[in-house]
Amino acid sequence: MAYTTITKSSDYFSTKLYDGTGSSLAVTGVGHQPDFVWLKNRSSSANHFIVDAVRGITKEIRPNLANAEASDDQLITAFGTDGFTVGTSGSGNTNGQNYVSWNWKLGTTSGIATNGTTTITPSAYSFNQTSGVSIVKYTGNGVNGAALAHGLGAEPHVIFAKSTNLANEPWQVYIKSMGNTNRLFLNLTNAATSATEWYSTTPDSVNIRLGNGTHINSSGNTFIAYCFAPKTGFSSFGEYNGNSSNDGPFINCGFKPALVILKNKNTTDNWNMQDNKREGYNPNNSRLFTNDSAAENASSFRIDMLSNGFKVNNSDGDVNSNTVVYMAFAEAPLVGSNN
Repeated sequence: MAYTTITKSSDYFSTKLYDGTGSSLAVTGVGHQPDFVWLKNRSSSANHFIVDAVRGITKEIRPNLANAEASDDQLITAFGTDGFTVGTSGSGNTNGQNYVSWNWKLGTTSGIATNGTTTITPSAYSFNQTSGVSIVKYTGNGVNGAALAHGLGAEPHVIFAKSTNLANEPWQVYIKSMGNTNRLFLNLTNAATSATEWYSTTPDSVNIRLGNGTHINSSGNTFIAYCFAPKTGFSSFGEYNGNSSNDGPFINCGFKPALVILKNKNTTDNWNMQDNKREGYNPNNSRLFTNDSAAENASSFRIDMLSNGFKVNNSDGDVNSNTVVYMAFAEAPLVGSNN
């Protein structure tokens, strides 16, 4: 196996738990300065929230809803060198409630690559080519086949895109393994459907190709896209075939996962999120749903996170029937340059 250039995964991604106090609270121990924070209340029914450095810390957007971007200057008030500070907003800091945060480091905010094909240069962006993550903010031009620069320097395998100013516009999800004529919706349970959002064209190392639909590239409207390219030993994206058995499939990621996101692309089942910090890890790790505000679900469903991937140990149709797409980020590489 090739060495990964990432020897400590928590320098680029980590899951961090914290308890709300109702007062300004510094959440430390993340392992890096995050530029992309995804928060969820574990204890109660409450929305998911994403805050990122590209849109600014006073702006939040909700993965489980089709709502436009909103302002909240007390959700996250600062990004620090080892975490972030939550303010007094009940969305992220209700006294006595338990929270989970998933945190990504990006950080390059100038010099994005374009080429002769590029027709949309992001108005703001942050990317990290080492970890294969970028955030790009752009204004639609209404041109079918527009080419949006993404900054990764490698082909993105997963894209979450959302209008920030339009209400009732669902999240558009591209996953390479499904092909460039299909999409999922991060905030919905819908099965994969045919799509013109990606202009039936696979992204390349510089650009994402966009249709001219309202969801993705309507003229004058604003959008945000979170883009992910796989990196050996750090991230893995793809799909597997379920067997509807309690002895489910094993997916070799080449690393020990810290976060796994799963969606059955053929059924109207939930998007499942499981990580290495909540509720006992193996074998009793609990799940949250990107498409739902529900509190943490400690059902009998489980996956075991192993040194080189994850094993499905339940027949639940969400994750073990038909074909399931997955995203996985590492807790630790199986093989790194530090041995």
